[in-house]
Amino acid sequence: MNNTKFEKLLEPGYIGKVRTRNRMIKTANGTSFIETSGYVGDRALAYYENMAKGGVGLIIVESCGVEYPLGVQHPPVQFHLDDDKYIPSYSELTKVIHAQGCPAFIQFQHAGPWNPTGLLPKRDTKAASTLTREELPGPAFDVPRGMSLAEVREYVDIWAKAAERAAKAGFDGVEINGATCHQINTFFSRIWNKREDEYGLQTLENRARFMCDIVREVKRRLGKDYPVLCLINVAEYRHEKGTTLEEGVQFARFLAEAGADAIQCRAHSYHHRDGLIQPEKMFYPEPPETLPKDLDWSRRGKGAMVPLVEAVKKVVSVPVFCAGRLDPVIGEDYLRQGKLDFVGMTRRLLADPELPSKVIAGKLEDIRSCTACLHCIDVRNKNQLLECQVNASLGREREFVIQPAGRKKKVMVIGGGPSGMEAARVAALRGHQVSLFEKTTRLGGLVPMAAIVKDVEVDDLLGLVRYFRTQIVKEGVTVRLGKEAGPMEIAEFKPDVLILAAGALHNTLDIPGANRRNVLSSARLHRQLMFFMKFFGPKTLQSLTRVWMPIGKRVAIIGGAIHGCEVAEFLVKRGREVTIVHADKTLAAGIPVEDQLRLFPWFDKKGVVRYTEAKYEEITDKGLVITTREGEKKTLEADTFVVTLPYLPNTGIAKDLEGKAPEVYNIGSSAEPGLIVNAILDGARLGLKI
Repeated sequence: MNNTKFEKLLEPGYIGKVRTRNRMIKTANGTSFIETSGYVGDRALAYYENMAKGGVGLIIVESCGVEYPLGVQHPPVQFHLDDDKYIPSYSELTKVIHAQGCPAFIQFQHAGPWNPTGLLPKRDTKAASTLTREELPGPAFDVPRGMSLAEVREYVDIWAKAAERAAKAGFDGVEINGATCHQINTFFSRIWNKREDEYGLQTLENRARFMCDIVREVKRRLGKDYPVLCLINVAEYRHEKGTTLEEGVQFARFLAEAGADAIQCRAHSYHHRDGLIQPEKMFYPEPPETLPKDLDWSRRGKGAMVPLVEAVKKVVSVPVFCAGRLDPVIGEDYLRQGKLDFVGMTRRLLADPELPSKVIAGKLEDIRSCTACLHCIDVRNKNQLLECQVNASLGREREFVIQPAGRKKKVMVIGGGPSGMEAARVAALRGHQVSLFEKTTRLGGLVPMAAIVKDVEVDDLLGLVRYFRTQIVKEGVTVRLGKEAGPMEIAEFKPDVLILAAGALHNTLDIPGANRRNVLSSARLHRQLMFFMKFFGPKTLQSLTRVWMPIGKRVAIIGGAIHGCEVAEFLVKRGREVTIVHADKTLAAGIPVEDQLRLFPWFDKKGVVRYTEAKYEEITDKGLVITTREGEKKTLEADTFVVTLPYLPNTGIAKDLEGKAPEVYNIGSSAEPGLIVNAILDGARLGLKI
């Protein structure tokens, strides 16, 4: 198809002599899909095969250690090609990618002092120089010792040997990761480098020498035509000794002169463990007083790194690109302006590996929306298998194969939330006759309301609902809005399969005074929002809440898991004084740790008082009486008390409708309250089963 709208995005490109299918690059990300033995197994093969099948121009296989276990931050679930014995299994990986017509690079890295999860055991951590605990630029690092000159040269050999193995395994090129706070970056950055030899901080050439030596040695061993891509921090922020833009541009020039065939640009911000890898998160919960300079914040993080690419392109003749919340539309615009040579993507391709094929076909409405929720990052940083909130098949490619149903069935879905819509979508794809009944006038379940509360992610969440609505209509699902389905409707419909996706039940606060007028239960809050949503969309309603809400100035939130903390954030932004009281030990269950690391300091700054392991006693004229974890009785004064206790399973509906169809299934939060990721996974699995 001649797609002129994405003419630049879809044209082939070159990194060295390797031709990419288009200008979209799947940038490297960890998956935890490697076998604990260190070999590439079926899960990783299926994942990368499916990614290649989706039409992306080039795949960069995830961060692979050049040394093990010292060189990785996620043992034993991180790729590492530190021994020749692994070459045959990596060869199988390149074969499945190449079979789809896609070139494959592999990213090599060495963790150095970086310990973002805090899970690493004590080990011989090495960096450019020795630093004390007090000198470390944040909490996500281990104390390193400085490498001797002999060790520096030994590591050049270690990196080059890894590249040799990659070539033997059939990779078309390698990416050398010298960014973030990995080993190589400790030579670039004055924060880490205190050396006085030829790799020291006296000159920019010295600071770049380690990575340049690696590039030159790889080229010497594999030939000048074997592509080497370099990933570096072009700028560092929130530290007085961080790499400046001017320095980073010169580092890129030195690397190109050493033989690098392309440069991927990144920036890093210290004092947060993932820095600027997800630039849109700089706006969560609110943007800081000053955003890192040099970057483009006009799209709230999308394309933030592009100015770095522009600066580097002025001094090198090789391709330069970046990632960072880019999408096909923005990417095409930057390509046409000559600001990018390629468009790097990760999370959008995790959400929908077929994104490139859908762009080629001109079917943008079929692209599954990435919600920027960071669930993928959260599970990865816990050394768990990579998972996507909206794409249930990610990492389960062999399990989630859409095949025609053996017998076409009449399927009735009750509930238009994520689990119901996904079950309807998958069942319809398999050829079943599907009807979905939603008692309200909108699809999405609680997602539109979540979009109101989550200021930063409103567009992404609404995009997910829009995607589901489009897909189920395209697949012939009959959607009946404003229609509550009970026993009479079921008897009239006569389904072969009845899917109950009606959502969870609201929990109640069972203490004296819980029925007072100034106590806002989650059920009452839900009813109020649903009433106003009859007249206003989520975006409009979100704006109106900044003008007026029927909630007092001082608010006590009872329940501090994900719902309580998100409501607290929402209310603080609307000028309320908030206190959170939680019965459990840990706040914010269900919120990714990356977001918690930003949210809690923001709570501190805004004066949000938090009590954990508290017992709710009663609500009186004076306030909420609690017993603190220290055993002290305390009365918390407030004008409004908002109850955000955990939801309860809707087991009653399953009992009431048992036997109303040959097959009856209760799924999603109706069966077990959880997050969007759980609901969609539940719906997908059932859609494949029936």
